[in-house]
Amino acid sequence: MKDFPPVAFDESAKGPLAGVRVLDLSRLVAGNVMTLQLADFGADVIKVEPPGGDTLRNFRSDGYDTWWNTYCRNKRSVGLDFRHPEAIPLLKKMLPTVDVFVESFRSGTLENMGLAPEVIHAINPNIVITRITGWGQTGPYRTKPGFGTLVEGYTGFAAINGFDDREPVLPPIFLGDMVSGLYGFGATMTALWNMRVNGKGGEIIDLSLFEPTVSVLGPQAAAFELTGKLKARTGSRSNTTAPRNVYKTADGKWICISTSTETMAKRFFNLIGRSDIPENPEYSTARGRLRHVEYIDGLVAQWFAKQNFSEALALFDREGVTAGPVYDASDLVEDDYVREREVFVRLPEDQNSQLVHNITPRFARDPGGFRYRAPHIGEHNEEILAPIVGRDAFKALQARNVVCTNKER
Repeated sequence: MKDFPPVAFDESAKGPLAGVRVLDLSRLVAGNVMTLQLADFGADVIKVEPPGGDTLRNFRSDGYDTWWNTYCRNKRSVGLDFRHPEAIPLLKKMLPTVDVFVESFRSGTLENMGLAPEVIHAINPNIVITRITGWGQTGPYRTKPGFGTLVEGYTGFAAINGFDDREPVLPPIFLGDMVSGLYGFGATMTALWNMRVNGKGGEIIDLSLFEPTVSVLGPQAAAFELTGKLKARTGSRSNTTAPRNVYKTADGKWICISTSTETMAKRFFNLIGRSDIPENPEYSTARGRLRHVEYIDGLVAQWFAKQNFSEALALFDREGVTAGPVYDASDLVEDDYVREREVFVRLPEDQNSQLVHNITPRFARDPGGFRYRAPHIGEHNEEILAPIVGRDAFKALQARNVVCTNKER
């Protein structure tokens, strides 16, 4: 395996969000994706975890904490027994010190805890409160539990994913959570700008997993309303251009191509020796090729079946054709582009190191940095809480098990 640059943690590292403090009570993927973006760029993200920890800690790879280490780097942890009568008063004491409050409880839970948005804003009117749920804070499903899987089915994603002669296919990743987490990052930063620059005060962001996922699926509802036609499951083909697919080479590997412009389509067909295709009025446009997609895909597949994988890719690169390899993780970590671009870096962990994606996207002047490894439960209890409540009061909270620590997870 080609190595990736090792990165040392530097607690003094700054970023463009230095000075922003986030209280993160979220669980699982969406909230952690969102607060990772804040943390990577310098915000002080404090994970508030129950004694058993954030449930993301249960997502392991053969015993390795790959998920936790990846999405909770640069964060600190306070362990708190939410059922203890002193827990909520302690959280309220933390509110004057933070700019953002993130939670992913079922709708109504925060209110039942005594931390309704109006209570939070009464203590600190400038806090941006980001509430993450499956279905939103309003509507008939507001109290319904919702994971990304349900959203990926309900939004119509699964209905268009896969092949028409087979069952609908759910994504093999946490698509709804990931998309929603990134939406949450943008929404939270928008609200912070409005508060700090425009002087508008705090905000309450109602972030469902459902609506961000709908938003990235294209104008399907509009197309159906206008045409009465549903988008079919077309596998790796496209509804807007052809050829667009994955094709198997003579040595058993796969290459993907996209011809999203007529210029690129013409260049591709000229390269494979079929300049007659774009010259034929029947196939000279994307719509025409889509009407004859079986024929077009067939002749492209026949050409690829005679090519060597590496030689075909080199040919495409030389001629400026938009084609690329279909890789898995084993290919990715050996790839020159991935290594030279430093897409991954190697972070030190407790017993070994781990590859993680680099800070994304890249900032030229103030890129953020790696300050902390992913924390143990309650690892930062004292350094966060003692300045807020006083050292003696913190020791008393610790003795009464209001706050907790667990280094085993």
